[in-house]
Amino acid sequence: MYVGLEASSKTNFTPMEIPRHWRLKKERYGLTGEICPQGHTIFPPRDICPDCGNEAKTPYQFSGKGEVYSYTTIYEAPAGYEGDVPYTIALVKLDEGPMVTTQLTDIDPGEVKIGLPVEMVTRKLRNDGDERGTIIYGYKFRPQV
Repeated sequence: MYVGLEASSKTNFTPMEIPRHWRLKKERYGLTGEICPQGHTIFPPRDICPDCGNEAKTPYQFSGKGEVYSYTTIYEAPAGYEGDVPYTIALVKLDEGPMVTTQLTDIDPGEVKIGLPVEMVTRKLRNDGDERGTIIYGYKFRPQV
């Protein structure tokens, strides 16, 4: 599953989720990936480049700009996201090459089209638990302004 599109729960973080949340902070908030020695950009980060098989350990900061490659609008949401319907999930091809799965924001579902220029923004993804639960933020994409 891609960073930023985790399953929702009505409970607070389990002990294993807290370290994972902080470990993935750069990917969630900054769209930081990696670049291999051959120049292939990778997101989310991996130890090995999927294009050439070389080790990929050099951090790479993506611009956060791209275009909608494909999309779908959700009308029947999974548990925890019922209040957000309808919302649009898209495959966004970043200007630097990789594709990310993301939620689109600041746009009506009927206005989305393939090729739409978009940019990354940090937004609330969900609440975990009750009013004292953790608020999870991450990346979404909106039309370029």
